[in-house]
Amino acid sequence: MAHRVVVTGLGVCASNGLGVPAFRDALAHGRSGIAPITRFDASALRSRIAGEVKGFDARALLPAKVVKRTARFTQLALVAAHEALAHAALPPGDARENAAVVVGTGVGGFDVLEEEHAVFLERGPGKFAPLTVPVIIPDIAAGVIAMETGCRGPNLACSSACATGASNIGTAFDLVRSGRCEVALAGSTESTISPFAIDGYCQLHALSTRNDDPAGASRPFSADRDGFVIAEGAGVLVLESEAHAARRGARVLAELAGYGASADGHHLTSPDPAGRGAVRAMRAALADAGLAPSDITVVNAHGTSTPLNDPTETRAIREVFGAHAGALMVQATKSMTGHALGAAAAIEAVASVLALVDGVVHPTINLDTPDPECDLDYVPNRARRADVRAVMSNAFGFGGHNAVLVFRRAVD
Repeated sequence: MAHRVVVTGLGVCASNGLGVPAFRDALAHGRSGIAPITRFDASALRSRIAGEVKGFDARALLPAKVVKRTARFTQLALVAAHEALAHAALPPGDARENAAVVVGTGVGGFDVLEEEHAVFLERGPGKFAPLTVPVIIPDIAAGVIAMETGCRGPNLACSSACATGASNIGTAFDLVRSGRCEVALAGSTESTISPFAIDGYCQLHALSTRNDDPAGASRPFSADRDGFVIAEGAGVLVLESEAHAARRGARVLAELAGYGASADGHHLTSPDPAGRGAVRAMRAALADAGLAPSDITVVNAHGTSTPLNDPTETRAIREVFGAHAGALMVQATKSMTGHALGAAAAIEAVASVLALVDGVVHPTINLDTPDPECDLDYVPNRARRADVRAVMSNAFGFGGHNAVLVFRRAVD
């Protein structure tokens, strides 16, 4: 028997909002979180801007022992997890004993690896931090969340590049609806704002170099876009079976109704030009949710602001939605947050749920001159109030990973 799965809690650390209230306000007002890099001297790099999570002080938010033994990507995930659990009012103790944690990352502790490798090269073996390996591995955020929250059910981390957040939420969705657990913390995290990582993306010609206009640099679907803006962050959702949420009197924010996944099998970094993998994932998510294309109100687009993704995604949306494509509102959260890589889809899942809760469709900012190949309604520059009934959230990653979620408004 398949159980219906609902969302009862949200947590987020994003460049334009630390915590759900600040993030929600920034989305509604079209506020960018992109600014010049402050964590190190970026003057030698071609791209010198990023979506750093402002005001994030792990020492003020987490126990000192945890901070000492974790990388920033784990710290971001843990703060988002604590917020989501508090939002869901899921009490500690027995209520969490069989709660799953499915939280992944695209890269892991890249910044710590870079720092400690420099120490190794300079000082030799046995001189760098002894906990480096457990601190940087991709599954450690999920492990630390379990240690710090008492969620001791299934614990795992999926990694699928920029689709990571949706892959983890979809996997947790399957665990809950299959009855393997009744509650799951699901999402993803990333923090790779480091010189080596940024230069690597620069060498792929993937990043915007609009350094003199940080807030205007991420411009999905715009004719003058020149690449994505790297960012960091985390997003975590509390998922529960509908019956479990009802038994404990939890407030239901939305229903997670469908999940679809596919592979392009095409190229290391470029999407299939025909968008065939994206189309299959979107159609699979709709079928899983039992919804027709006309039931979707909003598509939260992958919307990276890169020359290849934006028109490819537009064509895929048109193929899936047919005549209904013209009635869709298509929003690009990355226009405000930047591209948080493995964390992006989880942050965007939070934004999707907020659209259902608030009836506010956030804008795609910096969209003054649309690319002629991008001809949908991208909600340019200003938020809209709308009767939002269902949201599809797209995520497509390097390696051709595609993962799509469908959220639907909670039944009163």
